[in-house]
Amino acid sequence: MKKVVVISILAVFSFFVVSAAYAGGKCPQPRKTKAAPASAEKMDKTDKADAAKGKAIYEKTAKPMACKMCHGDKGDGAGKLGAALKPKPRDFTCADTMKDISAGQMFHVIKNGSKGTGMVAHGKSLKDDQIWDVVKYIRSTWVK
Repeated sequence: MKKVVVISILAVFSFFVVSAAYAGGKCPQPRKTKAAPASAEKMDKTDKADAAKGKAIYEKTAKPMACKMCHGDKGDGAGKLGAALKPKPRDFTCADTMKDISAGQMFHVIKNGSKGTGMVAHGKSLKDDQIWDVVKYIRSTWVK
């Protein structure tokens, strides 16, 4: 009986360790995210944005849902809710992926969502300047 309990505990523990290790997915992350319109793609208002305000939004616990719930505390896509999503949330720490994603594309996706992923639109719950704050926080913290 003790062997069964010990083996069961080890199996459950192993599952969580393995799922945590792969929560963020591959790097680079293959995606077929619809490109933002050209006018949005080229837009970049991060110079006037506030990374500290963006961090507060990224980490908040009220509506809209905190970005970190899916994208993780470290921006690696390993958030608690992100593990259940297919495809996995964007890993902002993956330089091979993020090098091709403009600030305008990030703004567009946060505002409008991304069809075929778990990324919902936040354009009704966040003002444009707040979205730019989040984009600046992400890009200044993890995107190198």
